[in-house]
Amino acid sequence: MWPLVLLLLADSTGVFHVPVAAGEFLQVSVTGTGAPVVLIPGLFGSAFGFRHVVPRLAAAGYQVIVVEPLGIGASARPERADYSLTAQAARIAAVLDTLAVHDAILVAHSLGASMAFRLAYRRPDLVRAVVSLEGGPAEAAATPSFRRAMRFAPWIKWFGGVRRIRGKVRSGLIAASGDSHWVTDSVVDAYTAGAASDLDATLKAFLRMTAVSEPERLVPHLREVRCPVWLLLGTAPHDGRVPPGDVELLRQGLSFLTIDSVPGSGHYIHEEQPGAVVAAVARTRAAPVLGHEGEGRRVPIAPRRGGDQSLVMMNSGAPSN
Repeated sequence: MWPLVLLLLADSTGVFHVPVAAGEFLQVSVTGTGAPVVLIPGLFGSAFGFRHVVPRLAAAGYQVIVVEPLGIGASARPERADYSLTAQAARIAAVLDTLAVHDAILVAHSLGASMAFRLAYRRPDLVRAVVSLEGGPAEAAATPSFRRAMRFAPWIKWFGGVRRIRGKVRSGLIAASGDSHWVTDSVVDAYTAGAASDLDATLKAFLRMTAVSEPERLVPHLREVRCPVWLLLGTAPHDGRVPPGDVELLRQGLSFLTIDSVPGSGHYIHEEQPGAVVAAVARTRAAPVLGHEGEGRRVPIAPRRGGDQSLVMMNSGAPSN
C-alpha cells in the first residue's frame, strides 16, 4: 500500500497520519522522489518551519519526508504517553518502517537532533547521515527553563491563553534569530497553530514532557553512531545556541563530525538561511558511507571556506591534524 501512496505523491505533497501505537499518530508529509531526506522539527516547531527547505530539496531530486514527533505540530497529544526522546526516536523509526524508507539523511532542528542521534545508533539501517541544525546531545525532553515555565501551565488559560502563548512565541523567535525579519504575524500564527487547536491537550503533553525520565542516556552511545554528522551553528548572538560543553561532547563522542558555521544566522537556520541546509544535505549525500564496523578508518574531507570543521578519527575521540 505505502509504495503506491508514495508513487502518487511524487509530484505533490501528501500529508497524512501514521499510527505508531494505540491513541498515538504522527503527522507526516511527503514531497518529491529520490534519495530520502527526513526532516524532524524541534519542540516548538512543525512542518511549517521547513517550508523554505522542502521545495528546494525536492527540486534537487530528494524525497522529502517531514515527521512531526508526538506532541509537536499536528501530531497527537495523548496525555499519558511516553514523551522521552528515546520513545520519540522509536516512533520516528516506526514511521520510516511503515513507509519502507531506509538509508535516509536526517535533518533535525534543536531537540529533534537528540532524537536523530538516538535513532542513528539504535537503527543504523535507517540513517545514512545526520544534519543537526543547532541541536546537541540533549538528555531530556525539556530544558530547565521550559520546566520552570510549565509550573505556570495551569494558569495559562486564565491569563491570556493562546494570545499569551503567541506573544511568548513571538518574543522567543526574535530572541533566537540573527535576523528576525522572518518573524511575522502569519508566521507566529502558524508556529502556534498546533497549540491553538487544542490548548488543553498541548499543556498536558508539555507537562508530561517535563516529568518523563529517559530510559538511557545518549552521550555514552554517541560512539555507536557510525554515520557522518554535520552540525550547523549560527554565528549571530542568539538564544537557544548549543552550549560549548555540548559541542565538545559531540566532538569527543562521535566517530565522524563536521561543524559548519552559518554566518549571520541564529537558532532557526532553516528559516533564516534555508540554502545552507540544502548545501549541508548535498555534502552528506556526497560523503563516503561509513560501515558499521569501520574501526580505525579515517575519512578525509576537503577543506571548505566559511565554516569551522572538525573531523574525528574513527574510535579515537581525537580531532585529526
